[in-house]
Amino acid sequence: MSTGSNGSNGSSGNGNKPIVEEAFSADNEVGSAVSGKIAPPPGQMKKADFVSDQEVRWCPGCGDYAILNNVQKVMPELGIPREKIVFVSGIGCSSRFPYYMNTYGFHSIHGRAPAIATGIKCANPDLSVWVITGDGDALSIGGNHFIHAIRRNLDINYILFNNRIYGLTKGQYSPTSELGKKTKSTPMGTIDYPINPLSLAIASEATFVARSIDIDVKHLGSVVEAAAKHKGISFIEVYQNCNIFNDHAFDYFAERSVRSDNVLYLEDGKPMIFGKDRNKGIRMNGAHPEVVTIGENGITEADLLVHDVNLADPSVAFMLARMEQPNFPQPVGIFRAVQRSTYEHLLLDQIDAAIAKSGPGDLAKLINAGDTWIVE
Repeated sequence: MSTGSNGSNGSSGNGNKPIVEEAFSADNEVGSAVSGKIAPPPGQMKKADFVSDQEVRWCPGCGDYAILNNVQKVMPELGIPREKIVFVSGIGCSSRFPYYMNTYGFHSIHGRAPAIATGIKCANPDLSVWVITGDGDALSIGGNHFIHAIRRNLDINYILFNNRIYGLTKGQYSPTSELGKKTKSTPMGTIDYPINPLSLAIASEATFVARSIDIDVKHLGSVVEAAAKHKGISFIEVYQNCNIFNDHAFDYFAERSVRSDNVLYLEDGKPMIFGKDRNKGIRMNGAHPEVVTIGENGITEADLLVHDVNLADPSVAFMLARMEQPNFPQPVGIFRAVQRSTYEHLLLDQIDAAIAKSGPGDLAKLINAGDTWIVE
């Protein structure tokens, strides 16, 4: 049911499958016909109802599979009819995503998925709109669109697959690649400082900011579900392993054997504790965070920083986003979740106010109003 814009001859880049799949009607919100089958009512749908008939064409072992699986599992829990869900992507490995979701979809152009998602949401605010992107697509050519979609607080869900590499074009450094990384395009090591996606999202006034890890399936699922239920822009960075061109990029903290000591799971209303023995924590030392050991030098849980996702001031969320290995555990979870009027509703309010003041309007009358010129 996905609609793509890549290619002029009907080829989607997904084998010989056509870009435009058989789309179901949006007339019936209870169930719609897809390939001769009737969708069950939203409350009775299962993960399988959100799996398309397209062959998934990612490299075996790619972290994208885990993200796709989690999104498909969460969809039935939202109770939203499939015909009211749209997935929009740009260009990159992650951007194959709409083909694999049995919903409406749009495979768009490089970096411009947020612009297209903006148009979709403004034209039909009742739709659940998802942007799927990668670190290159979102933060290089799409950096400007990324910032403005977030600052407007559109009610869309924005998932960034961060593998710190350009995978589709076979292994060049990306905007999130670490300083000094040697790749095909930087044989002596990159001299670009990396972008921190969460820092940029928070600085752009994102109202929901979160991070998870592709192989931490349970945690990723809970974060995706929380993002989907947030009213306003929800941004999720997912550490996603590219096992072909940047394998083991996150093993130093994400691998199961070391995760408990190197990852801080943020939980709203709870002190920031981590470690295999749950004896490490984060406290403030003046204006700076520091790692402490509970039980040493009189340190107790009461001394630790308590996480609050609802803080209106984004300073603490920004500080947490800057914490990185090896000096700090890598924070994952929801960093910020605040409420603010959404762009599409403010837009509709302005339209309604204009109509109430001046009437519904007449396009032909508008074009011919005021001074006109004839060019001969």
